[in-house]
Amino acid sequence: MIRLATAADVDAVVALHAEARATYYRGHLPAAEFLGPEAVADSRERWADAVGRGAVLCAERDGVIAGVAAHRVDGAAAFLSQLHVAPAQWRRGVGGELHAACLAAWRAAGVTSVRLEVFERNERAQAFYAAHGWTPDPETPRSGRHLVLRLTPGPEPE
Repeated sequence: MIRLATAADVDAVVALHAEARATYYRGHLPAAEFLGPEAVADSRERWADAVGRGAVLCAERDGVIAGVAAHRVDGAAAFLSQLHVAPAQWRRGVGGELHAACLAAWRAAGVTSVRLEVFERNERAQAFYAAHGWTPDPETPRSGRHLVLRLTPGPEPE
């Protein structure tokens, strides 16, 4: 089930986010940057803000949050700022369902271009996005340690 996140979900979302990020940052960045108290407090503040704006989708499995996606729409453009799946739920369709829900929201809002940034060493995520039609942004291919990808949502399939 995909649904909008509520304030009651924030702690579970932050925990899932930390667990997912650790899988691709570990060994590449100092742990304090993604698991330290300041990083977790910053993450909680950002997630709470996004949830408050109605910009977070949750995928539930058996009553537990298995994945989350956060995005924002600005006119005809959108930005997918987060898409994380609990590692125990990888390869079970959770990410695809979240992506499809975001795509439906973007299409409904008339979005013609979506952008995201993915950690340069997160090859698993890069493969996921490529399989879903994302391509390197020709104008801005990089942002620091992240690759910038773009997607054109296109019309609703018939």
